[in-house]
Amino acid sequence: MQEKTYLKWYNKVGYGSGDIAGNVVYAFLSSFAMIYLTNTIGLSSGIVGTLIAVSKLFDGFTDIFFGSMIDKTRSRLGRARPWMLYGYVGCAVTLAAIFAVPTGWGTTAQYAWFFIAYTLLNGVFYTANNIAYSALTSLVTKNSKERVQMGSYRFIFAFGTSLLIQSVTIKFVAMIGGGAAAWRTVAIVYAVIGLVINTISTFSVRELSEEELKEELKEEKEQETEEEKYGILEAFKLLAANKFYLMICGVYILQQLYGAMINAGIYYMTYVLKNENLFGVFSWAVNIPLIIALVFTPTLVAKWKGMYKLNLGGYMIAVLGRAFVVAAGYMGSVPLMLAFTAIAALGQGPWQGDMNAVIASCSEYTFLTKGKRVDGTMYSCTSLGVKLGGGLGTAAAGWLLELSHFDGRLEVQPDSCINMLHIMYLWLPFIIDVIIMFVLSKMNVEEANRKIKAKAMSET
Repeated sequence: MQEKTYLKWYNKVGYGSGDIAGNVVYAFLSSFAMIYLTNTIGLSSGIVGTLIAVSKLFDGFTDIFFGSMIDKTRSRLGRARPWMLYGYVGCAVTLAAIFAVPTGWGTTAQYAWFFIAYTLLNGVFYTANNIAYSALTSLVTKNSKERVQMGSYRFIFAFGTSLLIQSVTIKFVAMIGGGAAAWRTVAIVYAVIGLVINTISTFSVRELSEEELKEELKEEKEQETEEEKYGILEAFKLLAANKFYLMICGVYILQQLYGAMINAGIYYMTYVLKNENLFGVFSWAVNIPLIIALVFTPTLVAKWKGMYKLNLGGYMIAVLGRAFVVAAGYMGSVPLMLAFTAIAALGQGPWQGDMNAVIASCSEYTFLTKGKRVDGTMYSCTSLGVKLGGGLGTAAAGWLLELSHFDGRLEVQPDSCINMLHIMYLWLPFIIDVIIMFVLSKMNVEEANRKIKAKAMSET
Protein backbone atom coordinates (compact mmCIF):
# COMPACT_ATOMS: atom_id res chain seq x y z
CA MET A 1 0.00 0.00 0.00
CA GLN A 2 1.31 3.42 -0.99
CA GLU A 3 2.21 5.72 1.89
CA LYS A 4 0.18 8.88 2.43
CA THR A 5 1.93 12.08 1.29
CA TYR A 6 2.04 15.16 3.49
CA LEU A 7 4.28 17.70 1.75
CA LYS A 8 4.33 19.72 -1.45
CA TRP A 9 7.59 20.41 -3.27
CA TYR A 10 7.75 23.92 -1.85
CA ASN A 11 7.44 22.57 1.70
CA LYS A 12 10.49 20.36 1.12
CA VAL A 13 12.48 23.18 -0.48
CA GLY A 14 11.45 25.60 2.24
CA TYR A 15 12.45 23.15 4.94
CA GLY A 16 15.77 22.44 3.23
CA SER A 17 16.61 26.14 3.00
CA GLY A 18 16.88 26.16 6.79
CA ASP A 19 20.32 24.63 6.44
CA ILE A 20 21.45 27.77 4.63
CA ALA A 21 20.92 29.51 7.96
CA GLY A 22 22.54 26.68 9.90
CA ASN A 23 25.63 26.63 7.71
CA VAL A 24 25.97 30.38 7.66
CA VAL A 25 26.84 29.75 11.31
CA TYR A 26 28.58 26.39 11.14
CA ALA A 27 30.61 26.66 7.92
CA PHE A 28 31.79 30.19 8.70
CA LEU A 29 32.68 29.34 12.28
CA SER A 30 34.38 26.00 11.61
CA SER A 31 36.30 27.16 8.55
CA PHE A 32 37.51 30.58 9.63
CA ALA A 33 37.24 31.18 13.40
CA MET A 34 40.62 29.63 14.20
CA ILE A 35 42.56 31.43 11.47
CA TYR A 36 40.81 34.72 12.39
CA LEU A 37 41.81 34.30 16.02
CA THR A 38 45.41 33.21 15.32
CA ASN A 39 46.37 35.31 12.30
CA THR A 40 44.27 38.46 12.82
CA ILE A 41 43.78 38.80 16.58
CA GLY A 42 47.06 37.08 17.41
CA LEU A 43 45.78 34.52 19.93
CA SER A 44 47.43 31.16 20.64
CA SER A 45 45.98 28.23 18.69
CA GLY A 46 46.60 25.94 21.67
CA ILE A 47 44.77 28.15 24.16
CA VAL A 48 41.87 28.69 21.76
CA GLY A 49 41.66 24.92 21.28
CA THR A 50 41.57 24.40 25.05
CA LEU A 51 38.80 26.99 25.50
CA ILE A 52 36.75 25.24 22.81
CA ALA A 53 37.25 21.88 24.52
CA VAL A 54 36.20 23.29 27.91
CA SER A 55 33.12 24.80 26.26
CA LYS A 56 32.13 21.31 25.07
CA LEU A 57 31.75 20.18 28.69
CA PHE A 58 28.83 22.58 29.03
CA ASP A 59 27.43 21.64 25.63
CA GLY A 60 27.02 18.03 26.64
CA PHE A 61 24.31 18.91 29.17
CA THR A 62 22.26 21.09 26.86
CA ASP A 63 21.60 18.73 23.95
CA ILE A 64 19.35 16.25 25.75
CA PHE A 65 17.83 19.11 27.78
CA PHE A 66 16.63 20.98 24.69
CA GLY A 67 15.56 17.74 22.99
CA SER A 68 13.42 16.91 26.01
CA MET A 69 12.02 20.46 26.11
CA ILE A 70 10.99 20.19 22.46
CA ASP A 71 9.18 16.91 23.17
CA LYS A 72 7.24 18.61 25.96
CA THR A 73 6.44 21.85 24.12
CA ARG A 74 2.88 22.50 22.98
CA SER A 75 2.28 25.81 21.19
CA ARG A 76 0.47 27.40 18.28
CA LEU A 77 3.59 26.77 16.16
CA GLY A 78 3.92 23.18 17.36
CA ARG A 79 6.69 21.47 19.29
CA ALA A 80 9.86 22.28 17.37
CA ARG A 81 9.23 25.42 15.35
CA PRO A 82 9.25 27.90 18.28
CA TRP A 83 12.71 26.69 19.31
CA MET A 84 13.94 26.84 15.73
CA LEU A 85 12.60 30.37 15.23
CA TYR A 86 13.72 32.08 18.43
CA GLY A 87 16.93 30.10 18.90
CA TYR A 88 18.38 31.60 15.75
CA VAL A 89 18.14 35.16 17.05
CA GLY A 90 20.76 34.24 19.62
CA CYS A 91 22.79 32.44 16.94
CA ALA A 92 22.99 35.60 14.86
CA VAL A 93 24.08 37.80 17.77
CA THR A 94 26.73 35.43 19.12
CA LEU A 95 28.13 34.62 15.66
CA ALA A 96 28.79 38.32 15.11
CA ALA A 97 30.32 38.57 18.60
CA ILE A 98 32.83 35.77 17.96
CA PHE A 99 34.24 37.70 15.01
CA ALA A 100 34.18 41.00 16.90
CA VAL A 101 36.84 40.33 19.55
CA PRO A 102 37.87 43.84 20.77
CA THR A 103 41.36 44.49 19.41
CA GLY A 104 42.12 47.10 22.07
CA TRP A 105 41.56 44.74 25.00
CA GLY A 106 44.20 42.72 26.79
CA THR A 107 44.84 39.13 25.77
CA THR A 108 43.05 37.61 28.78
CA ALA A 109 39.94 39.70 28.12
CA GLN A 110 40.00 38.67 24.45
CA TYR A 111 40.10 34.99 25.38
CA ALA A 112 37.20 35.55 27.81
CA TRP A 113 35.15 37.39 25.15
CA PHE A 114 35.63 34.54 22.69
CA PHE A 115 34.89 31.83 25.25
CA ILE A 116 31.62 33.41 26.43
CA ALA A 117 30.35 34.11 22.90
CA TYR A 118 31.39 30.66 21.62
CA THR A 119 29.79 28.84 24.56
CA LEU A 120 26.50 30.74 24.26
CA LEU A 121 26.37 30.10 20.51
CA ASN A 122 27.09 26.37 20.66
CA GLY A 123 25.73 25.41 24.07
CA VAL A 124 22.46 27.34 23.99
CA PHE A 125 21.26 28.98 20.79
CA TYR A 126 22.62 26.66 18.08
CA THR A 127 21.54 23.65 20.15
CA ALA A 128 17.94 24.83 20.44
CA ASN A 129 17.75 25.80 16.78
CA ASN A 130 19.47 22.75 15.30
CA ILE A 131 17.72 20.05 17.33
CA ALA A 132 14.35 21.65 16.57
CA TYR A 133 15.17 21.90 12.87
CA SER A 134 16.24 18.26 12.68
CA ALA A 135 13.24 17.05 14.69
CA LEU A 136 10.86 18.56 12.12
CA THR A 137 11.66 15.61 9.86
CA SER A 138 9.58 13.41 12.16
CA LEU A 139 6.98 16.05 13.03
CA VAL A 140 5.82 17.27 9.60
CA THR A 141 5.48 13.90 7.80
CA LYS A 142 5.19 10.19 8.54
CA ASN A 143 6.13 9.26 4.97
CA SER A 144 9.58 7.62 4.87
CA LYS A 145 10.24 8.73 1.27
CA GLU A 146 9.41 12.33 2.12
CA ARG A 147 11.79 12.17 5.06
CA VAL A 148 14.60 11.05 2.76
CA GLN A 149 13.70 13.84 0.32
CA MET A 150 13.72 16.40 3.14
CA GLY A 151 17.17 15.23 4.14
CA SER A 152 18.41 15.50 0.56
CA TYR A 153 17.01 19.02 0.10
CA ARG A 154 18.44 19.99 3.46
CA PHE A 155 21.97 18.86 2.74
CA ILE A 156 21.97 20.20 -0.81
CA PHE A 157 21.42 23.62 0.73
CA ALA A 158 23.92 22.85 3.49
CA PHE A 159 26.75 21.91 1.16
CA GLY A 160 25.85 24.65 -1.30
CA THR A 161 26.12 27.18 1.52
CA SER A 162 29.39 25.70 2.75
CA LEU A 163 30.75 25.86 -0.78
CA LEU A 164 29.77 29.51 -1.15
CA ILE A 165 31.12 30.61 2.22
CA GLN A 166 34.39 28.72 1.85
CA SER A 167 34.82 30.08 -1.68
CA VAL A 168 34.10 33.77 -1.12
CA THR A 169 34.94 34.61 2.50
CA ILE A 170 38.70 35.15 2.15
CA LYS A 171 38.14 37.36 -0.91
CA PHE A 172 35.20 39.11 0.79
CA VAL A 173 37.34 40.00 3.80
CA ALA A 174 40.16 41.26 1.56
CA MET A 175 37.77 43.23 -0.63
CA ILE A 176 36.48 45.31 2.29
CA GLY A 177 39.92 46.13 3.60
CA GLY A 178 41.05 43.09 5.61
CA GLY A 179 41.84 43.03 9.30
CA ALA A 180 39.58 42.71 12.32
CA ALA A 181 37.00 45.27 11.14
CA ALA A 182 36.49 43.40 7.87
CA TRP A 183 35.95 40.07 9.65
CA ARG A 184 33.38 41.73 11.94
CA THR A 185 31.48 43.18 8.97
CA VAL A 186 31.42 39.86 7.13
CA ALA A 187 30.11 38.12 10.26
CA ILE A 188 27.28 40.63 10.63
CA VAL A 189 26.30 40.23 6.97
CA TYR A 190 26.20 36.44 7.31
CA ALA A 191 24.24 36.63 10.57
CA VAL A 192 21.53 38.83 9.02
CA ILE A 193 21.23 36.56 5.96
CA GLY A 194 20.88 33.53 8.23
CA LEU A 195 18.24 35.19 10.39
CA VAL A 196 16.03 36.00 7.40
CA ILE A 197 16.31 32.56 5.82
CA ASN A 198 15.73 30.71 9.10
CA THR A 199 12.49 32.63 9.58
CA ILE A 200 11.30 31.74 6.08
CA SER A 201 12.18 28.07 6.63
CA THR A 202 10.33 27.94 9.96
CA PHE A 203 7.07 29.01 8.36
CA SER A 204 7.43 26.89 5.22
CA VAL A 205 6.16 23.72 6.94
CA ARG A 206 3.37 22.83 9.37
CA GLU A 207 3.77 20.31 12.15
CA LEU A 208 1.26 17.48 12.28
CA SER A 209 -1.28 17.52 15.07
CA GLU A 210 -0.80 15.34 18.13
CA GLU A 211 -3.63 13.11 16.90
CA GLU A 212 -1.93 12.59 13.51
CA LEU A 213 1.39 11.78 15.14
CA LYS A 214 -0.20 9.22 17.44
CA GLU A 215 -1.96 7.41 14.61
CA GLU A 216 1.37 6.00 13.38
CA LEU A 217 1.26 2.73 15.28
CA LYS A 218 -2.33 2.88 16.56
CA GLU A 219 -1.70 2.10 20.20
CA GLU A 220 -4.43 2.41 22.79
CA LYS A 221 -5.15 5.96 23.89
CA GLU A 222 -4.15 5.30 27.46
CA GLN A 223 -0.75 4.02 26.42
CA GLU A 224 -0.27 6.95 24.03
CA THR A 225 -0.95 9.43 26.79
CA GLU A 226 1.41 7.64 29.14
CA GLU A 227 4.25 7.48 26.63
CA GLU A 228 4.72 11.25 26.72
CA LYS A 229 5.37 11.31 30.47
CA TYR A 230 9.08 11.08 31.08
CA GLY A 231 11.77 13.31 32.51
CA ILE A 232 15.24 14.18 31.29
CA LEU A 233 16.81 11.26 33.18
CA GLU A 234 14.33 8.83 31.63
CA ALA A 235 15.00 10.35 28.19
CA PHE A 236 18.72 9.79 28.68
CA LYS A 237 18.08 6.16 29.64
CA LEU A 238 15.91 5.65 26.56
CA LEU A 239 18.64 6.99 24.31
CA ALA A 240 21.40 5.01 26.02
CA ALA A 241 19.34 1.81 25.57
CA ASN A 242 19.11 2.36 21.80
CA LYS A 243 22.29 0.97 20.22
CA PHE A 244 21.48 2.60 16.90
CA TYR A 245 21.26 6.03 18.54
CA LEU A 246 24.74 5.49 20.00
CA MET A 247 26.04 4.46 16.57
CA ILE A 248 24.52 7.51 14.91
CA CYS A 249 26.00 9.78 17.58
CA GLY A 250 29.37 8.18 16.99
CA VAL A 251 29.18 8.62 13.22
CA TYR A 252 27.96 12.21 13.57
CA ILE A 253 30.87 13.06 15.88
CA LEU A 254 33.34 11.37 13.54
CA GLN A 255 31.92 13.27 10.58
CA GLN A 256 32.43 16.56 12.36
CA LEU A 257 35.98 15.59 13.34
CA TYR A 258 36.52 14.81 9.67
CA GLY A 259 35.10 18.20 8.71
CA ALA A 260 37.30 19.99 11.23
CA MET A 261 40.41 18.43 9.71
CA ILE A 262 39.24 19.34 6.20
CA ASN A 263 38.57 22.90 7.38
CA ALA A 264 42.12 23.02 8.76
CA GLY A 265 42.95 22.84 5.07
CA ILE A 266 43.05 26.64 5.09
CA TYR A 267 46.40 26.23 6.86
CA TYR A 268 47.45 23.42 4.48
CA MET A 269 46.72 25.56 1.43
CA THR A 270 48.45 28.61 2.91
CA TYR A 271 51.65 27.00 4.18
CA VAL A 272 52.05 23.73 2.21
CA LEU A 273 50.54 24.53 -1.20
CA LYS A 274 51.43 28.24 -0.81
CA ASN A 275 48.07 29.49 -2.06
CA GLU A 276 45.27 30.23 0.44
CA ASN A 277 42.79 30.66 -2.42
CA LEU A 278 43.05 26.91 -3.14
CA PHE A 279 40.87 26.39 -0.05
CA GLY A 280 37.91 27.63 -2.08
CA VAL A 281 38.87 25.39 -5.02
CA PHE A 282 39.01 22.32 -2.80
CA SER A 283 35.63 23.26 -1.33
CA TRP A 284 34.21 22.88 -4.84
CA ALA A 285 35.76 19.42 -5.09
CA VAL A 286 34.06 18.49 -1.81
CA ASN A 287 30.66 20.13 -2.08
CA ILE A 288 29.69 19.75 -5.76
CA PRO A 289 29.97 15.92 -5.68
CA LEU A 290 28.06 15.88 -2.38
CA ILE A 291 25.27 17.93 -3.93
CA ILE A 292 25.16 15.63 -7.00
CA ALA A 293 24.94 12.58 -4.75
CA LEU A 294 22.19 14.19 -2.69
CA VAL A 295 20.08 14.85 -5.79
CA PHE A 296 20.06 11.12 -6.59
CA THR A 297 19.87 9.77 -3.03
CA PRO A 298 16.03 9.43 -2.86
CA THR A 299 16.03 7.49 -6.14
CA LEU A 300 18.93 5.31 -5.03
CA VAL A 301 17.25 4.55 -1.68
CA ALA A 302 14.16 3.37 -3.55
CA LYS A 303 16.23 1.31 -6.02
CA TRP A 304 18.31 -0.32 -3.29
CA LYS A 305 15.14 -0.86 -1.21
CA GLY A 306 16.53 0.86 1.84
CA MET A 307 19.36 2.97 3.18
CA TYR A 308 21.74 0.45 4.76
CA LYS A 309 23.48 -0.99 1.68
CA LEU A 310 23.59 2.39 -0.04
CA ASN A 311 25.25 4.11 2.91
CA LEU A 312 27.78 1.34 3.44
CA GLY A 313 28.65 1.11 -0.26
CA GLY A 314 29.04 4.87 -0.45
CA TYR A 315 31.54 4.94 2.38
CA MET A 316 33.56 2.15 0.80
CA ILE A 317 34.02 4.51 -2.14
CA ALA A 318 34.85 7.35 0.26
CA VAL A 319 37.60 5.33 1.94
CA LEU A 320 39.14 4.44 -1.41
CA GLY A 321 39.01 8.08 -2.52
CA ARG A 322 40.69 9.40 0.64
CA ALA A 323 43.44 6.75 0.34
CA PHE A 324 44.33 8.14 -3.08
CA VAL A 325 44.18 11.72 -1.74
CA VAL A 326 46.94 10.75 0.70
CA ALA A 327 49.07 9.37 -2.15
CA ALA A 328 48.44 12.40 -4.36
CA GLY A 329 49.28 14.75 -1.50
CA TYR A 330 52.73 13.25 -1.05
CA MET A 331 53.19 13.33 -4.84
CA GLY A 332 52.46 17.05 -4.71
CA SER A 333 49.79 16.76 -7.42
CA VAL A 334 46.97 19.24 -6.80
CA PRO A 335 44.87 18.01 -9.78
CA LEU A 336 44.95 14.42 -8.49
CA MET A 337 44.16 15.58 -4.97
CA LEU A 338 41.14 17.44 -6.30
CA ALA A 339 39.95 14.47 -8.37
CA PHE A 340 40.15 11.94 -5.53
CA THR A 341 38.69 14.43 -3.03
CA ALA A 342 35.67 14.60 -5.34
CA ILE A 343 35.36 10.80 -5.51
CA ALA A 344 35.49 10.54 -1.72
CA ALA A 345 32.83 13.22 -1.34
CA LEU A 346 30.59 11.45 -3.86
CA GLY A 347 30.72 8.33 -1.70
CA GLN A 348 29.84 10.28 1.44
CA GLY A 349 26.77 11.84 -0.18
CA PRO A 350 24.08 9.16 0.34
CA TRP A 351 24.58 9.03 4.12
CA GLN A 352 24.35 12.82 4.29
CA GLY A 353 21.09 12.72 2.35
CA ASP A 354 19.28 9.98 4.24
CA MET A 355 20.77 10.57 7.70
CA ASN A 356 17.64 12.25 9.07
CA ALA A 357 15.52 9.39 7.77
CA VAL A 358 17.82 6.92 9.55
CA ILE A 359 17.41 8.91 12.77
CA ALA A 360 13.63 8.78 12.30
CA SER A 361 13.92 5.00 12.00
CA CYS A 362 16.07 5.01 15.11
CA SER A 363 13.31 6.93 16.94
CA GLU A 364 10.81 4.36 15.71
CA TYR A 365 13.05 1.61 17.13
CA THR A 366 12.76 3.20 20.59
CA PHE A 367 8.98 3.37 20.20
CA LEU A 368 8.78 -0.26 19.11
CA THR A 369 11.00 -1.51 21.94
CA LYS A 370 10.10 0.92 24.76
CA GLY A 371 6.66 2.29 23.80
CA LYS A 372 7.69 5.95 24.13
CA ARG A 373 7.99 8.74 21.56
CA VAL A 374 11.27 10.67 21.87
CA ASP A 375 11.50 12.42 18.51
CA GLY A 376 12.95 15.70 19.74
CA THR A 377 15.30 13.99 22.18
CA MET A 378 16.39 11.50 19.51
CA TYR A 379 17.46 14.32 17.21
CA SER A 380 19.76 15.62 19.94
CA CYS A 381 22.37 13.44 18.24
CA THR A 382 22.51 15.96 15.37
CA SER A 383 23.36 18.89 17.61
CA LEU A 384 25.50 16.75 19.90
CA GLY A 385 27.48 15.48 16.95
CA VAL A 386 27.92 18.87 15.31
CA LYS A 387 28.99 20.59 18.51
CA LEU A 388 31.00 17.84 20.18
CA GLY A 389 32.65 16.55 17.01
CA GLY A 390 33.11 19.93 15.38
CA GLY A 391 34.21 21.62 18.60
CA LEU A 392 36.65 18.91 19.62
CA GLY A 393 37.89 18.70 16.04
CA THR A 394 38.60 22.43 15.99
CA ALA A 395 40.17 22.16 19.45
CA ALA A 396 42.33 19.25 18.30
CA ALA A 397 43.41 21.27 15.26
CA GLY A 398 44.48 24.07 17.59
CA TRP A 399 46.39 21.70 19.86
CA LEU A 400 48.13 19.98 16.95
CA LEU A 401 49.16 23.32 15.46
CA GLU A 402 50.51 24.44 18.82
CA LEU A 403 52.33 21.14 19.26
CA SER A 404 53.97 21.58 15.87
CA HIS A 405 55.21 25.09 16.81
CA PHE A 406 52.86 26.95 14.46
CA ASP A 407 53.19 30.74 14.65
CA GLY A 408 50.58 32.86 12.87
CA ARG A 409 53.02 35.77 12.66
CA LEU A 410 55.42 33.79 10.42
CA GLU A 411 55.03 33.59 6.64
CA VAL A 412 57.06 30.37 6.51
CA GLN A 413 56.31 27.70 9.13
CA PRO A 414 58.87 25.24 10.57
CA ASP A 415 59.19 21.72 9.15
CA SER A 416 57.48 20.29 12.23
CA CYS A 417 54.36 22.32 11.37
CA ILE A 418 54.44 21.29 7.70
CA ASN A 419 54.63 17.61 8.69
CA MET A 420 51.73 18.08 11.10
CA LEU A 421 49.63 19.70 8.38
CA HIS A 422 50.16 16.59 6.22
CA ILE A 423 48.89 14.43 9.09
CA MET A 424 45.88 16.67 9.75
CA TYR A 425 44.76 17.15 6.17
CA LEU A 426 45.75 13.84 4.57
CA TRP A 427 45.95 11.01 7.10
CA LEU A 428 43.32 11.84 9.73
CA PRO A 429 40.38 12.21 7.26
CA PHE A 430 41.30 8.82 5.75
CA ILE A 431 41.43 7.11 9.15
CA ILE A 432 38.12 8.67 10.21
CA ASP A 433 36.40 7.46 7.03
CA VAL A 434 37.60 3.89 7.71
CA ILE A 435 36.05 4.00 11.19
CA ILE A 436 32.76 5.43 9.89
CA MET A 437 32.57 2.67 7.27
CA PHE A 438 32.94 0.05 9.99
CA VAL A 439 30.19 1.60 12.17
CA LEU A 440 27.80 1.88 9.21
CA SER A 441 28.31 -1.82 8.55
CA LYS A 442 26.58 -2.46 11.91
CA MET A 443 23.78 0.11 11.55
CA ASN A 444 20.89 -1.74 9.89
CA VAL A 445 18.07 -0.18 11.93
CA GLU A 446 15.55 -0.65 9.11
CA GLU A 447 15.94 -4.42 9.26
CA ALA A 448 15.71 -4.39 13.05
CA ASN A 449 12.40 -2.50 12.87
CA ARG A 450 11.02 -4.86 10.24
CA LYS A 451 11.79 -7.87 12.42
CA ILE A 452 10.11 -6.33 15.47
CA LYS A 453 6.98 -5.45 13.48
CA ALA A 454 6.86 -8.90 11.87
CA LYS A 455 7.13 -10.56 15.28
CA ALA A 456 4.40 -8.31 16.71
CA MET A 457 2.05 -9.14 13.82
CA SER A 458 2.68 -12.88 14.14
CA GLU A 459 1.72 -12.73 17.82
CA THR A 460 -1.59 -10.95 17.19
